[in-house]
Amino acid sequence: MNSDRIRIAAVGDLHCAKAMTPGTLSAVLAQVSERADVLALCGDLTDTGTADEAKSLVRELAVAKVPIVAVLGNHDYESDKADEVKRILSDGGVSVLDGDSVEIRGVGFAGVKGFAGGFGERALQSWGEPILKQFVREAVEEALKLEGALARLRTAHRIALLHYSPVRATVTDEPSEIAAFLGSSRLEDPLNRYPVTAAFHGHAHRGSLEGRTSSGVPVYNVALPLLRRRFPNEPGFRVVEVQVERTTNGGAPSAPVPVHAGAGIGATIP
Repeated sequence: MNSDRIRIAAVGDLHCAKAMTPGTLSAVLAQVSERADVLALCGDLTDTGTADEAKSLVRELAVAKVPIVAVLGNHDYESDKADEVKRILSDGGVSVLDGDSVEIRGVGFAGVKGFAGGFGERALQSWGEPILKQFVREAVEEALKLEGALARLRTAHRIALLHYSPVRATVTDEPSEIAAFLGSSRLEDPLNRYPVTAAFHGHAHRGSLEGRTSSGVPVYNVALPLLRRRFPNEPGFRVVEVQVERTTNGGAPSAPVPVHAGAGIGATIP
């Protein structure tokens, strides 16, 4: 057996805007290819979801000479051009997931945008006015899409990409009035049901860095504003390292081993 070390750089909420100075995001992403093997983007890739912003983002991403996998966020839907944004990013070499999965270097990635609705006993329930039932149905459908994407993966390591948080722990520092709009515990169920190595999300700019699902899956909030505030002297992305063991004849990966995370290639976290 031999072991491959796969380093996953993750960041969300790039908010590439029309008025953004060219090179702003390139400065954040320039070190990705030195510090990671894969780049994972967790939504709000554009600021208002326009084609021009998506094209600008593709140019900014060109400095990251590694495979890129992404999900969209709520800002990417603002101009009702999410399909066009997805197409532009895909044409630029980004694997955009929406209930889909992809395998990169023996690690499986499953992704959805997710949705809001709150957490645990305080989560919004499907009762009352039709508009509330529709709201809850959206959260349920996103969770089902995530479950399907995870189920299709046959890799030992599964990485979940989201925009909305699946756990309350990573939004605890946000104002309590908006917590229910930052994620849904319905997204947690698929993470517990399948052997997920780690989950990444964005959206909560002032949230908390880390949490865990009830089954112990590590969840990382990688919103760029949060990472910049908490790690001002590090690159604006989080790195998780995964050890993928393979047989010498190229067989399937072995069972998962512990994951390590830091800012950039910072100190590992047990």
